[in-house]
Amino acid sequence: MALNVLALNGTLKSSSSTETSSTARLLDLIAEEFKSFDAVTETVWLADHDIKPGVTSDEGDGDAWPAIRTKILGADILLIGTPIWLGQPGSVIKRALERMDAFLEETDDEGRMVSYGKVAAVAVVGNEDGAHHVSAEVFQALNDVGFTIPANAVAYWVGEAMGSTNFVDLEETPDTVTTMVEMLVRNTAHLANLLQEHQYPGEQ
Repeated sequence: MALNVLALNGTLKSSSSTETSSTARLLDLIAEEFKSFDAVTETVWLADHDIKPGVTSDEGDGDAWPAIRTKILGADILLIGTPIWLGQPGSVIKRALERMDAFLEETDDEGRMVSYGKVAAVAVVGNEDGAHHVSAEVFQALNDVGFTIPANAVAYWVGEAMGSTNFVDLEETPDTVTTMVEMLVRNTAHLANLLQEHQYPGEQ
């Protein structure tokens, strides 16, 4: 069965920016690999949208989150892409995670969060050490709101500390990154297919 992937690009840039995005490059590599598993990826650049601050699924007039939420719940796999800023996940992704806090109270007739059965993975880029810390923060948040995390579900690249080279500047993708991308996609697609067949049990 075909899988649907939604990638949330948490770069601080908009899709119309004249500057290229390292986060977008890594997400594109993952999306290309997903094609091998009959999975189609849609990417949303969060900075293009007016996502209001808050922890509900709809923060009123002008809030772009409800439409993005619909896309999240319509996907089998959620792929979170974020740069590292000050050793932390980017602010754009943090806001998206805060909005998913609403899933804690949104359940089906069997008491399962609306995100149950959906698999999540993370992509991280930056010019400083911190990929493990950033992925740990994002993974914990996603797990809290009901997503399932596969084995080795992170792909990342970090440049030299205090360096000026970005991932998007590299002429070739490092072999280590390619290996991480392949493992992320393979394990994520595998788990998503299993959960399509066998959803989590509800309240007894």
